[in-house]
Amino acid sequence: MSEEPPVKARRYYSTDLSDEEWEILKPLVPEAAPGGRPRVHQTRELLDAIFYVVRGGCAWRLLPHDFPPWQTAYHYFRAWRIDGTWERIHSTLRERTRIREGRRVSPSAAILDSQSVRTTEKGGCAATTEPRR
Repeated sequence: MSEEPPVKARRYYSTDLSDEEWEILKPLVPEAAPGGRPRVHQTRELLDAIFYVVRGGCAWRLLPHDFPPWQTAYHYFRAWRIDGTWERIHSTLRERTRIREGRRVSPSAAILDSQSVRTTEKGGCAATTEPRR
């Protein structure tokens, strides 16, 4: 097991993970690759930074300076999207929620909704028609 970097004191944000939430997510987030460069920032801090941006809807560059650098947070956000980490987290949380609500882990039925969108009857762009003389 790789060792986490030391904890740095910083301001608390409402988007930060609680200890209980962190215990749920901890096993779902990949550890640093063996033989690679060790992580400079704690995994929990990276998640807190990512959740700050996602929940707040701000640009990555607006991440407060007491979080890891925005480039680092974005790197992990993207890497975990590519390797399926976010999908695993989502699936696990959905299953836990369904069990807590007394439902089956997987839904037994689904509702599909489709909508027809009208298009113009005239094909092509109006600007391509020849002007009247």
